Amino acid sequence: MNLDVDRIRSDFPALDEGIAYFDGPGGTQVPRQVADAIARTMTSGISNRGTVTAAEARAEEVVVAARQAVADLLGCDPGGVVFARSMTQATYDVSRALARQWRPGDEVVVTRLDHDANIRPWVQAAASAGAEVRWVGFDPASGDLGVDDVRAALSERTRVVAVTGASNVLGTRPDVPAIAEAVHDAGALLYVDGVHLTPHAPVDVAELGADFYACSPYKFFGPHHGVVAAAPELLERLDVDKLLPSTDRVPERLELGTLPYEVLAGTTAAVDFIAGIASDAPERRTRVLESMRAVEEQEDHLFDRLLTGLRGTAGVRLHGSPKRSTPTVFFSVEGRSHREVYEHLASVGVNAPASSFYALEASRWLGLGDTGAVRAGLAPYTDADDVDRLLAGVAEVAR
Repeated sequence: MNLDVDRIRSDFPALDEGIAYFDGPGGTQVPRQVADAIARTMTSGISNRGTVTAAEARAEEVVVAARQAVADLLGCDPGGVVFARSMTQATYDVSRALARQWRPGDEVVVTRLDHDANIRPWVQAAASAGAEVRWVGFDPASGDLGVDDVRAALSERTRVVAVTGASNVLGTRPDVPAIAEAVHDAGALLYVDGVHLTPHAPVDVAELGADFYACSPYKFFGPHHGVVAAAPELLERLDVDKLLPSTDRVPERLELGTLPYEVLAGTTAAVDFIAGIASDAPERRTRVLESMRAVEEQEDHLFDRLLTGLRGTAGVRLHGSPKRSTPTVFFSVEGRSHREVYEHLASVGVNAPASSFYALEASRWLGLGDTGAVRAGLAPYTDADDVDRLLAGVAEVAR
């Protein structure tokens, strides 16, 4: 199924500025449908959730619709969708709750491939409980994370394994189902950071084997906030701090304070936008899967063009070459600082920033220190002209 990229691009007002955006891994541009949904919600009569007034009912409908939309995106139970200010906050909340059940000598496993938001909360929670942290490295040459390496870090004392669904700098997509099988055989829980995977591939939380799956709507055309999804019965087992008058029901008891209704309306609109990218099937979940398969195919095709061009440019070094990845590349240019490359590309209307992008452990493991490299990531609105502009800009700075 082919994407109509021109049609997709017409829905993004930001593209009218003439910029080629390769900074989607840090947050995509927003389609007008999402902005309209946010504006409608903010300007309609709305109040705290309830059933008596129309304003109360509207707020309730927004929340229920957003949970169902995320469930259709991820293939999970809407009753297990928890909203948070960010994925980072959600992970801190879950790690702290789980840590209350740990004892000295228990173990937590983290990987060097992950974003710090799926490392530091677990490291700090382990320290608070007297638990030990076991680290898993990855192959710095390929960027791949081995299932056997994760398995070797497991023991009968393992309580949680935190792993990325896709590296936000290298694009590496670990074999999460195989990792999940090993983790569950050890009697532990699996927390998957799906922030970078969700915008680029069909997601089914059950097929992945994730006990917890976290993502960020602003990485897939939505507003800034975070989501963590889990089975409602698993959420019931979490001991969390909450205000006395607030409900004991899940998922609400894990959500602190009044939810941002306009943000949730924007998230529903983002999922609807994704569902309509390349499908008109009657069920939204089916539309999401069909559209994301089309996105994956289109991005893979364009990514081949980008990689071929970068590899053919003298002085360009690609960091990692994963067997399976999202359309994301981390690269350096010989004789140029990462900042110089970043600034030159910006000067010619190409947004491809340089940093470690909070994947601090990965950057250090690659020998790049804390400064990282230049990152370019594709999105469904990326076209061949964007790719060619990036390649031309890199060739100019590499001379």
